[in-house]
This record gives sequence, structure tokens and C-alpha cells, in this order.
Amino acid sequence: MVKLIHTLADHSDDVNYCAFSSSVLATCSLDKTIRLYSLNNFTELPYSPLKGHTYAVHCCCFSPSGHILASCSTDGTTMLWNTHNGQTLAVLKQPRGSPVRVCRFSPDSAYLVSGAADGSIVLWNVQSLKLYRSGSVKDGSLVACAFSPNGNLFVTGSSCGDLTIWDDKMRCLYNEKGHDLGVTCCDFSSQAVSGGEQESRCFRMASCGQDNQIKLWLISLADLLGCELKYECTLNGHSAPVLACAFSYDGQMLVSGSVDKSIIIHDTKTGSILHTLTQHTRYVTTCAFAPDIPLLATGSMDKTVNIWQFDPKQHFGGSGLEDEPKMSIENWSEEEVSVWLCAQGLKDLVGIFKMNNIDGKELLSLTKHSLSNDLKIESLGLRSKVFRKIEELRSNVDSVCLGIPDEFLCPITRELMKEPVIAADGYSYEKEAMENWISKKRRSSPMTNLPLQSLILTPNRTLKMAISRWLETQQKYNETT
Repeated sequence: MVKLIHTLADHSDDVNYCAFSSSVLATCSLDKTIRLYSLNNFTELPYSPLKGHTYAVHCCCFSPSGHILASCSTDGTTMLWNTHNGQTLAVLKQPRGSPVRVCRFSPDSAYLVSGAADGSIVLWNVQSLKLYRSGSVKDGSLVACAFSPNGNLFVTGSSCGDLTIWDDKMRCLYNEKGHDLGVTCCDFSSQAVSGGEQESRCFRMASCGQDNQIKLWLISLADLLGCELKYECTLNGHSAPVLACAFSYDGQMLVSGSVDKSIIIHDTKTGSILHTLTQHTRYVTTCAFAPDIPLLATGSMDKTVNIWQFDPKQHFGGSGLEDEPKMSIENWSEEEVSVWLCAQGLKDLVGIFKMNNIDGKELLSLTKHSLSNDLKIESLGLRSKVFRKIEELRSNVDSVCLGIPDEFLCPITRELMKEPVIAADGYSYEKEAMENWISKKRRSSPMTNLPLQSLILTPNRTLKMAISRWLETQQKYNETT
């Protein structure tokens, strides 16, 4: 089940892109701004919107740590922002000043790619903020880019339809016509696909285009110089050009947005359509899954961003069993743990984890003591970061395993309600959370963003009784198991 839980309508022009970090949603628009929202309650951060670009902002992306946000614009620049205070960290100018259409961080945050309308590609060193390598595609504008999970290569897509694979030294490894009328977007699944030989690495990639199609590809890197792009299948369903596509964090779902105003969510294993969402009134230009929680954001030329919530079991690829998410993580191989580390910006730890044969079960059992004494991770900051990520993984698994009915969770805190109240918008909230919302002089609904006609909160006794009965049932169940 997927349901619309919030609509953001702060941009004054088309929404071009949206991106998640673990705690923030970023959106950018033709209105020249980038807006940042907290995932706790979808309120805009105090220093938002970010203003600095002089023309339309086409794309934005977070560094893997979430500390830096990159944005690129028709003004020919890529800007870096501090996500903690909104301050500008750098303004990177495309060499020939061409409009920049896409930007992407490498999984280890060492590099940033910017691609422009003149076909130029720049690989920036994030630490020195200097140009590291540059190149260009043969024909057309560069409109799409994605890094492989291990960071060894990235793929670009052009308006002429070419998909080009580059290594991290900007050497062109492979080129193929992917979409006849032009590529619009591409994305890698963070989960590795088991390859034939032990030394090879294989990743799944999705691309979409003006030909109304979404294609899945397998990219294998047999050695440092050998690379192969293999067509896997085509996902159908859209009746017009597909402008955006993105994998869920577990790689089991792929979402796409189209000129036909619809959003389609596919099962990547079977190719079947899981959901079709049709709430946007104009072209859907962007879509993104949150990395750690079952949320999806979609943006449109209707100037809005919709936030959708998934059934957690579905988001984690469960089979209907409440303990399936935990079981799937416990069954992670060492390679899958390595992919997870890269996705969390912890690529430097892959060697240590492999040396100690850390699989999914071992990952979930790691403590601060074992990180320090057994794995010999000397840096306190690095130990704290990896332990925090493991705690988040445990927390997400535990919350899914509880199987709490969604209607029992407060829309603001996403926690089980103790004193549910009904607000004027018809939704139920935790009393303290809603009172806090109103005390900050907010007069709009947390769910719909529309004005509240009244600030009166009415106790929802029926819901409170239902929650109490559910808790009693859970307690009896736990006592018998």
C-alpha cells in the first residue's frame, strides 16, 4: 500500500528535482531556489530557501554523509552548500559556462560530477574544490549521470540517446545507444548482482527516455579496464516520455515519473507494476526514495512535491512475514555488507570488514567495543559514524518487525500515539506533537499543508481504545512466543 501523506507547495515554478539525505529532503525549481525540509514533520528548515543561482536550478544531490548539498543551474555553475546552516561552500564554474543539467557525488564523497548542455563533463575534487578531470560526450547535451555503488565508474546519458560508461579517471570505457529519442535519467541499484567470476563486479542500472521506455541494464566490470553493458529488459506502462527513474534502497522497486502525469512503481524482480499514482496535474519531472525510511518524493511541473509512504514490509522487500526484513539483513553476504558501507559513505572500511568476514548477522551484532578492539578502527569520529549507521539499521529493522498499524502512528513524530487527538483537518495526531506544532505559530495542516479552519483539538477516544487493544494483543503474543 502507498498513500499520499504530505504535499509541499512552496516553489513558485516547476519542480525540477528532489533528493533525500537521511534526515532532509531537498527540492529545486525553475524559480532559482533550493528548499530543504526536515523528514521529522516536513517543515522547511530555518535557512531555507537557498538562494544563489541566477537562473533555473536543474538538479540537486546530497553527499553520502548528508553534510553537503550540490545544486546546478542554467547559470553555468554548480554550487556546494553546508546543509547544517545553508551557507555557500563553493561556486564551481563549468569551463565554458554552459548550463549545467546534472550533478552527482561519488559514493566516497571524493568527487563530484557536473554535466552540461554542451556535452561537457567535469570531475571535481571535493576536498580541494578544483577541477580534477574533464571530458565530453560525442553528441548532444549531458542530461543524466549516476555512480556505481562501489564508485569505480559512472554512467552518463545524453539527449542524443547515448549511455556512456566512464571510470574514475574519466576514461571512456563503453558507449551504447540506449534510447532512440534521448536519455532523460539513469540510476544504479545499490545492491550488487552476483557475477560469474569472483573478481568481477556486476551492477544493475535503470535508464529512461523520450521513447516512453524504462530499460534495465547489467554493468559488469571484469577488471580495471574491461567493462560490459548488457541489456536486461524493458519496463512498460507509461504512454509518454519518461522523465525520471530511481531505485529503492533495497533495489527491489523502481519508480518512474512521466509526461503522462503518472508515477509507476515496478517490482524489479518480476517487472510487474506494483502501483500507479496519478495525483500530479502536470508532467512528473523527478522521483526519489528515502534511504532509510519507507518514503517516496515526487516532483512535478505543477509546482508541488508529493510525499508518499509505503507499507514498511513492502519497502524492505518483505514476503508478508513480519520478521522478513530482519532475516534479509541477517542473511546479507560479505559483499552485500560492502555495498551497504559504500552507500553510507564508508568505503574506506570495506577492506577492514572483509578482512574480518563481517556478514549481515555480524553487522547487526557490532558494538562500540568491537569496532574499537576487534576491528581496530582507530578514528573516534569514524567509529561513531559507523556505529550510528548500524544503530539506524537496527532501529529501522525493529520498527518494521513490530508491524505497527500505520493509523496508530502520529503523522508528525511517526511514533505510536498515546493521547491521539483529532485536528480540524480530520487527521489524528499525538496531542503533545500537535500542540507543539501550533505553538510555533503554524496554522496549516501537517498533512495537507492547507490552512486549519480551527485550532481546537478533540480527543480521539475510539482510536486510543483501539491502540490499547492492539498493545494488549501484542503483549499476549509476545508472552506466548
